[in-house]
Amino acid sequence: MPNPPKRCLPCEGFVSALPKDEQMTLLKELSPGWDIVNAHHLSKTFIFKDFKAALEFTQQVGKLAEEEQHHPLIHLSWGKVVIDIWTHRVDGLTENDFILATYCDALLPLK
Repeated sequence: MPNPPKRCLPCEGFVSALPKDEQMTLLKELSPGWDIVNAHHLSKTFIFKDFKAALEFTQQVGKLAEEEQHHPLIHLSWGKVVIDIWTHRVDGLTENDFILATYCDALLPLK
């Protein structure tokens, strides 16, 4: 998957959470596996062969989050990483969340 052409923009709190219809439109543009939970956040479970691979992916997501200044909630366990993304400042989903989801997918090796 190529990197998305957009970058996460700093949120100054002047944006509103996306309405549900816009969320659903943007969800269709993401790779399979992403879900919108309670019209509030994106969530996806990534499966890996072992803890080391899951940890390495988590570290890559952490580096990406720092670069984008957009920080997801990351749950790490043996062979599994769950990522939840939302814009904390608006307590909901913005376009930035969908951009970050695309970047997270781009960290995976091509199959």
